Amino acid sequence: MRISKKLMMPVLALTVSAALLSSTLVNAAEDAPNQILFKNVNIFDGKSDELNNGQNVLVEGNVIKSIGKDVKAGANATVIDGAGRTLMPGLIDNHVHLTLNGKNLLDIEANMTWEDLAIGSVAMAKLYLEEGFTTVRDMGGTNGGLNRAIKSGLIEGPRVYSSGAFIGGRGGHADFALFTSRQGGDTNMSRLNISHEANGADAVTAVARNNFRQGASQIKIMQTGGVASLFDPWQLNGMTVDEIKAAVQIANDYQSYVAAHSYTKDAMLRALDLGVKTIEHGFMFDGDINKKMKKNGAYITTNLTAFSPLLAKIPALNAPQNQYKLKTATAAFGGYLDNVRKYKPKRGHQTDCVGDANACQSQIAYEKSLNGEFFGNHAALVSMTSIGGEIAKLSGPVVNPYPETTLGVIQKGATADILLVDGNPLKDLSVIGANPKWFDAAPRKGVKTIRIIMKDGKIYKNTLNEKVAATPAVTPLTKEEALANFEAFKANQVAFEKLSGCKGGLTDDKLHALHQVAEMH
Repeated sequence: MRISKKLMMPVLALTVSAALLSSTLVNAAEDAPNQILFKNVNIFDGKSDELNNGQNVLVEGNVIKSIGKDVKAGANATVIDGAGRTLMPGLIDNHVHLTLNGKNLLDIEANMTWEDLAIGSVAMAKLYLEEGFTTVRDMGGTNGGLNRAIKSGLIEGPRVYSSGAFIGGRGGHADFALFTSRQGGDTNMSRLNISHEANGADAVTAVARNNFRQGASQIKIMQTGGVASLFDPWQLNGMTVDEIKAAVQIANDYQSYVAAHSYTKDAMLRALDLGVKTIEHGFMFDGDINKKMKKNGAYITTNLTAFSPLLAKIPALNAPQNQYKLKTATAAFGGYLDNVRKYKPKRGHQTDCVGDANACQSQIAYEKSLNGEFFGNHAALVSMTSIGGEIAKLSGPVVNPYPETTLGVIQKGATADILLVDGNPLKDLSVIGANPKWFDAAPRKGVKTIRIIMKDGKIYKNTLNEKVAATPAVTPLTKEEALANFEAFKANQVAFEKLSGCKGGLTDDKLHALHQVAEMH
């Protein structure tokens, strides 16, 4: 049977159209963003003081698409049953030093090559991610290369907002050179763009520009002295008005901002007057500073280990001159905690660990614990999430390495940086890794109760299918065992009375009652 060409043409056209439509649908399905649906979770959104229970959260690509009790996903979505666990934002540490991973600052200057520091910074980046931090702000020493490696997938780590080299004057807190070094001379830290001695506004301008060239997202100046360094009294107001203005001008030109290492009240007020947006440490914070911070939209981040009696044990403070500086600083900073509780400034979480990954792991956990101990779990969590997201936005649209992100919150349209944890962190910060021990803490790798770590929509850790060892069930005593325990206890009581001469520890009535309980078993 022969079919005419006139009849074949419509059939062929329909066949081709169907094939094209099928191909288009397949391509559209392949191009559709990946969906992950978290079912049955209780949400800490980064701000509220209560969990939003029994919710579903749909992640599409790297964005939270929708939140609600009845949210559903497409047929090809990955579904994760949270089973009533807490879903919360990835943590944000607003003051880290990934590259300062030697024993102390002198060790870094005298003994460590770029290879040593690079390898150490990779370990530090992985550590912070394992501890639940999906974003960190590096406040001196790290340039853009580490973040580029993380973004490319070459290594694992959090988002990094780097500051490039510390900027400060000779004899100030950015001067990590050897005691015998020549003024303005080449140093290990200056060669690696970790820290620069900058004397005068022109020198500050040059270093600030170079930092942005090397991938900085903000500028860090060392306005006052410190405790862990060698040459600078912590009371030193070590940068002139013109030098601070120069740093602020360059940062403004890049639509970014300046963060200032600043301890004293006079220094903080000067910095805020000149346009600094974040005060680092800020140990002499008070009502006057709070008023100016609110007016200027500024933030404070503080390492709370400064108020721990254990601080004197860290290796960076071993030298006698550092111990003396610590003693005088501790005496001067006594009002900080009460003032922060009273005025409630916008405060970001800060660990500020100088050391390798092994040393910093326990400090990270201890800092989480102190945050809750001093200010309550809710305030601690806000400082580790939504406030950190606000600080990240200060880098602006030009040099911000993640300009389209909304970090530190669980809300529609926010970036999918997510933790799923056992328990309720508003009641117990240990579920996100807080530990009240520091130097005597047992070493650990990651936080077992953080079951999922997602950054930018990608899951880096998922232990939901792993069985966590439960507390063994208590086996009831047999009648014989209960009676034997009772008789042993009674004998011990009699022996105690004979040895001590003390009568009446347990009356006959109480012993009779205990005997009846034992009989019941």
